[in-house]
Amino acid sequence: MLVLVAPGQGAQTPGFLTPWLDLPGASDRIAAWSEAIGLDLAHYGTQADADAIRDTAVAQPLLVAAGLLSGAALGIDTLAADAAGTPGAVAGHSVGEITAAAFAGVIDDTAALTLVRKRGLAMADAAAITPTGMSALLGGDPETTIPHLEKLGLTPANVNGAGQIVAAGTLEQLAALEADKPEGVRRVVPLKVAGAFHTHHMAPAVDALAHAAEALTPADPKVTYVSNKDGQTVESGAEVLRRLVGQVANPVRWDLCMETFGKLGVTALIEVCPGGTLTGIAKRALPGVKTLALKTPDDLAAARDLIAEHSA
Repeated sequence: MLVLVAPGQGAQTPGFLTPWLDLPGASDRIAAWSEAIGLDLAHYGTQADADAIRDTAVAQPLLVAAGLLSGAALGIDTLAADAAGTPGAVAGHSVGEITAAAFAGVIDDTAALTLVRKRGLAMADAAAITPTGMSALLGGDPETTIPHLEKLGLTPANVNGAGQIVAAGTLEQLAALEADKPEGVRRVVPLKVAGAFHTHHMAPAVDALAHAAEALTPADPKVTYVSNKDGQTVESGAEVLRRLVGQVANPVRWDLCMETFGKLGVTALIEVCPGGTLTGIAKRALPGVKTLALKTPDDLAAARDLIAEHSA
């Protein structure tokens, strides 16, 4: 069984969308999405520098657009449970959950881009209230690391498994973490994000996103949808949408998602563009599961072979 996953914020790099726009129809698709949400996705994905695409209001729609574009290049727009070559499950990390919701048919591509544009703007506004950020902790044991973070006033915003937890909080709290690492933590790596996502600092964005979601009519997932709130599978489109709204202020439990992948019998994992982060975690946490990250169109042939070998 194959699971299709979508990365979250911080996976973007300058120019990463450039080779994808050479694919047939890709430029037209990006242009239509750009017009729909009022953001020049082609510019930000090909010409903008690292600081420009670090902006939450830009990074989030750019990541969802890239995921959907690479999925379409694989022949995966909206999945169907009974179609040949269909992955058995989908999931997303943080904002990648919106990409996964579109893959599962809960919302269409335009609705996904519209929602994520509003999400990014709302979270950027919330982040502007207090200078905050996020840092990845490499190594350590969650049983000792999480209490240590809480002692410093930080939130374990992403519990990713495979020895990785992401702490979020004010810049002062993150500086204190650098000076006082939890036992067993080898490195503390600041992330390319502009806020303390998935914490109480994002509470103002929840109301804005809830209002935006009222305009959507979600469908039930057509394939197994794994939620990063708790690693549970969700069968109701309305519940998926509710979780997407609350997720901005709730921790991401990617470790529980991977536990669910194991219980589902996943044998292969493909991470859509800009892939790399989630496949790296899966290699450590899911031994024996084949992984592939879509970084450029050169990866498409191998991904199609993996889908043919491991899909439902």
